[in-house]
Amino acid sequence: MKIPEASRSAAQDLLNFIDTSPSPWHAVQTCEARLQSAGFKRLDEVDRWQLAAGDHCYVVRGSASIIAFIVGNQAAVNVGLRLIGAHTDSPGLRLKPKPAEDVQGMQRLGVEIYGGPILATFADRDLSLAGRVNVRTADGFKTHLVHFTEPLLRLPNLAIHMNREVNENGLKFNKQTELPLLLGVSGGDNTADNRFRQLIANRIGVDTSDLLTWELNAYDTQKGSFWGVDREFVANSQLDNLASCHAALNALLATKNPAATCLCAFFDHEEVGSESAAGAGGSFVADIIQRLATSAGLDNEDQRRMLARSFFISADMAHAWHPNFPAAYEPGHHVLVNAGPVIKSNANQRYSTTADTSARFMALCERAGVPCQQYAHRTDLGCGSTIGPIVAARLGIPSVDIGSPLWAMHSIRESAGVLDHHYMTAALTAALAN
Repeated sequence: MKIPEASRSAAQDLLNFIDTSPSPWHAVQTCEARLQSAGFKRLDEVDRWQLAAGDHCYVVRGSASIIAFIVGNQAAVNVGLRLIGAHTDSPGLRLKPKPAEDVQGMQRLGVEIYGGPILATFADRDLSLAGRVNVRTADGFKTHLVHFTEPLLRLPNLAIHMNREVNENGLKFNKQTELPLLLGVSGGDNTADNRFRQLIANRIGVDTSDLLTWELNAYDTQKGSFWGVDREFVANSQLDNLASCHAALNALLATKNPAATCLCAFFDHEEVGSESAAGAGGSFVADIIQRLATSAGLDNEDQRRMLARSFFISADMAHAWHPNFPAAYEPGHHVLVNAGPVIKSNANQRYSTTADTSARFMALCERAGVPCQQYAHRTDLGCGSTIGPIVAARLGIPSVDIGSPLWAMHSIRESAGVLDHHYMTAALTAALAN
């Protein structure tokens, strides 16, 4: 398969984006850096806003959710809004508030399961820590982002000699007793808690006594890579859903002087239900839209007219056809890697797609010159969901759920197509220009 250089370059930039974003807090930091380089101004929710056509701005809530927008040059009441939503979080393992323990000569860190990861994929990987730490200051506390690039932790497998049925029954972990991550060997007065706290304190240059709280996740230190005979695939952690964030962000950065206000919202907590102050189930996007409308001088009636003319795209990943497991897929809905964006439909509204919004996205793909595919889940398997139905219900606007094809969703090492990422970016760019 011949891969155009533009597609390979876009895929490499995606891998770099993910490698610098090992936690949702780092993902927002990475987005923020790119937005600032493009001239976007950070707004604070506690300030009064004065917005005008052409303004490029962004807002952060909860450190792991971000909304960026460009104010359109035409009245929003006449053209509506163009919105793209994605999420910054990925399923995995999060450290507990007091994680460190000594167990018969070994030191380990206790974890909680965040979302629905494929736990077996965390075994025998070079793991490390990333996230945020709050440190005591004279007037309260300060937040530091922490990213250890060197492998610090491991979840070693039990030898097959002690788990003879592993290949027949699959690798399973007791979530309480068998998931703690190994940190080191116990010795002297250097307890696991002291060792862990010193590790964090040394990294950010503070005293251990000033460490207050943290939100840290384990991540795979292996960087993203190309694979396949023609290097037509990519592999990395967090493709679900940083690939969608990256595509939407690049679409926004490529948008020049739009008629309609264009807004990209990347939410935390999608993997655990979105019901949080910074999640898609909270008020974040509605608050920003309200402030945009207020700044434009729209009364309540005109705000409703604006929303009626708006369109929302929920961008998440889609289940790529896997030839080794044909029974897992619905006949007639085998979406292929490197064959274009996928429109995801579910009669029970697990996805927000309707016949009308599906047709609208098909037209956008045609305008962008990219192929598109359609997906429905097997009827006898539970279907996942996205932020699409949540945001569509809260805002009352037409919505479609789409995504790039992905293998091994929720594995610590997922795979996708090089062409698909470029296709998705082109389709989302066309959506913001429409």
